Amino acid sequence: MGDVLMTTPALKALKEALPGRRITLLTSKSGAQTARLIPEIDDIVIYNAPWMKLPLPPADSRGDYLMAARLEQSGFDAAVIFTVYSQSPLPTAFLCHLAGIPLRLAYSRENPYYLLSDWVKETEPDSGIRHEVQRQLDLVKTIGCQAEDESLSLQVPLGAEKRVTSKMEKLGIQLDRPWIVIHPGATADSRRYPAENYTSVARSLVLDHNLQILFTGSRSEAPLVRQIQTDMGVSSSSLAGELDLGELAALIDLAPLLVTNNTGPAHIAAAVGTNVLVLYALTNPQHTPWMVPSRVLFHDVPCKFCYKSICPEGHKNCLTMVQPKKVVEAALELLEKFVAIVP
Repeated sequence: MGDVLMTTPALKALKEALPGRRITLLTSKSGAQTARLIPEIDDIVIYNAPWMKLPLPPADSRGDYLMAARLEQSGFDAAVIFTVYSQSPLPTAFLCHLAGIPLRLAYSRENPYYLLSDWVKETEPDSGIRHEVQRQLDLVKTIGCQAEDESLSLQVPLGAEKRVTSKMEKLGIQLDRPWIVIHPGATADSRRYPAENYTSVARSLVLDHNLQILFTGSRSEAPLVRQIQTDMGVSSSSLAGELDLGELAALIDLAPLLVTNNTGPAHIAAAVGTNVLVLYALTNPQHTPWMVPSRVLFHDVPCKFCYKSICPEGHKNCLTMVQPKKVVEAALELLEKFVAIVP
């Protein structure tokens, strides 16, 4: 989700550079869910590429040959290959070469020879690390494409806001009183602020500051949310496991504030312009909220930027040492600009 959203400013740049240009996104099944909410994308091709992390390895290479043929039949004029610096573009470049796509643009550390028609030398991380949004904007600028608006792009589906407000009303949430969304999950364990800390944060916001708390999460994260709610010992609400992606975007769009880990909903908040407080594990530096009022909380550690899904040190000190009191203070600072908080 985050990678697709952080590519949207570059997609806008490609789209705006030539009137009538159509953009097709070649992506995974999970990436396609997000892509359907991005107005700059005209079409989506789902491809479980063998160079991606998949639940199971492909049985054979038949699907790759079929995809090359499909791309060739579509007659694309150009392919822009978006990567982070730890990824190689060359497998995708070879696919696009087989498909006969004439312009093939990407960053590459190795000399790609004829696999790329437009090769931008990879300089990260040796010469510094850019935000992922800036990295992709810089790539398309090399072929003369620049967006007038470099914010993230996402369109809340029609009807989603109405469905969400109906669900909130059934939960008893009063939209004329201060409320916030807390999303305590993340796909990687190393990026999860401890549940007991979220419990302390949410309890303080309810008891000390009279805020209504609405938790969100995937279906698999619903038990985590239920445990936090139980341990709080005070009233809260949850829509964990009950929202599709469009409804989650609508909820975050409505919310005065989102409190979350470094995970997809943080980028949804940036795309819809909602204030966001991120408990930011220092696994990598490139994914802070882009062009939106935000606070990024972490504890500096010597083992930062490990790029690991599981903390190699076993302590997650970059997160665990962020005190709940600091989170509450940051949340109130972001929130008080927009709502009156009644103690």
